[in-house]
Amino acid sequence: MEAGKLKVGILDKGTAWLDTGTFESLMQAAQFVQVIEERQGLKIGCIEEIACRMGFIDKTQLKKLALPLVKSGYGKYLLAFSEEV
Repeated sequence: MEAGKLKVGILDKGTAWLDTGTFESLMQAAQFVQVIEERQGLKIGCIEEIACRMGFIDKTQLKKLALPLVKSGYGKYLLAFSEEV
């Protein structure tokens, strides 16, 4: 702050700040992410989905990334998302 390099901003609506500085707060953050993903049917921090939404990869590339992961819930999520694009 004294060096004048501190930047402050207001987080967008729907943004959650998760402090994970202790074991207890890390567990709470993990449970929060799990609940949000289960209830909303979305993955938090899914870089492949973000890349596709932002136009960095297309539907074909997304499917190619998803296929090796198809046995996991993550891979199934990516394949389902690729069908929506």
